[in-house]
Amino acid sequence: MSGFILGFPPPADSAEATSVLVVGDSLSAGYGLADNGKGWVALLEEKLRARNIAVVNASIPGDTSAGGLARLPPALAAHSPRIVILELGANDGLRGLPPAALKANLGAMIDQARSAGAQVLVLGMKLPPNYGGRYAEAFERVYQELAEEKKVQVLPFFLDGVGGNDHLLQSDGLHPNAEAQPFLMENVLEKLDPILISIKQP
Repeated sequence: MSGFILGFPPPADSAEATSVLVVGDSLSAGYGLADNGKGWVALLEEKLRARNIAVVNASIPGDTSAGGLARLPPALAAHSPRIVILELGANDGLRGLPPAALKANLGAMIDQARSAGAQVLVLGMKLPPNYGGRYAEAFERVYQELAEEKKVQVLPFFLDGVGGNDHLLQSDGLHPNAEAQPFLMENVLEKLDPILISIKQP
């Protein structure tokens, strides 16, 4: 599936708007929703619009951390974001890709975003228990290590309160449904708000 950039219109004084770039996979692209305008990224934009914050969604269903790493430089150049939200890793895990590669890719994306003048929020993931304890632990540890080594803000589990909750998941048991999207938005906003406050300081 080809990529897309969904830009939400900023307020009238857009020259002063803060830009947030979301680089993710199907969890952020509104996969399976009848209206992807009801996805958590769109809900976040609605929440932040009054605060003069524009949101750009550069998420692609099925994307891996390697794909995100390849797509990030042109997205940074095109949108000059003040904040980059990285929501990647689920597809790496579901495909059994090496956690070391996930860590290297996300680490490089953090470095690139910072070099472009953006602050970074990483949305952490966990794997279903049937993927094996050793692999699942190594996968989850990637996000913990990035938080410590890169001194970056990490939401430990993006799907907290949603994952494993059948009534909040689509029939595939993996993708959040429309009812879950506000919970995902609030999970992100809790970590995003302190970053927004810090960059708004004089």
